[in-house]
Amino acid sequence: MNAALSRLLQLRAWLAPLGAHRGALTALLLIWVLAALRLFIDPSPRLPLLFNVTPSLPHHLVWLRQGGTKLRRGDLVVYRFEGEAAADRPGLRGQPFFKVLRGLPGDVVTVTSQSVALNGEPMGVAKTHSVDGRALHPIAAGVIPPGHFYVQGTGPDSFDSRYKESGLVRADQVLGTAVVLF
Repeated sequence: MNAALSRLLQLRAWLAPLGAHRGALTALLLIWVLAALRLFIDPSPRLPLLFNVTPSLPHHLVWLRQGGTKLRRGDLVVYRFEGEAAADRPGLRGQPFFKVLRGLPGDVVTVTSQSVALNGEPMGVAKTHSVDGRALHPIAAGVIPPGHFYVQGTGPDSFDSRYKESGLVRADQVLGTAVVLF
């Protein structure tokens, strides 16, 4: 009993300096709890300001312009992720992604080995494994159906429509276009 009391007093002494920072620690804990809720329960953006922390695009901060515009090739689109990969990576489902719109309905996707092309223009090579070691497969060749889009990042490691696990983006997944701020 005496050893347990001694350990408890040591722990209390170790935690004592943190008491002065109780407000900051509480705020930090609240931020992490809200981030976890947003990630797993409702990832829909509530503010039109979005951050990119991946190397898939050179942009880090964008403003979401919601709906109302006809999408064009080259637009930077923001969409809810609903690709096949969400089945085994639940944190991906519904997450806002933003990529460059490369392909429109009626465009032809061709795949030779791992090389993906759109209307004959090379879009890049689909890697065989993701950066975390999971197997990846190229998108199926074919014509982009009505109401779907081919999207792609500018980085070679971008998880985009080159991959079956990401796939084409349906029109109802699109949240809007992005205006680059930084």
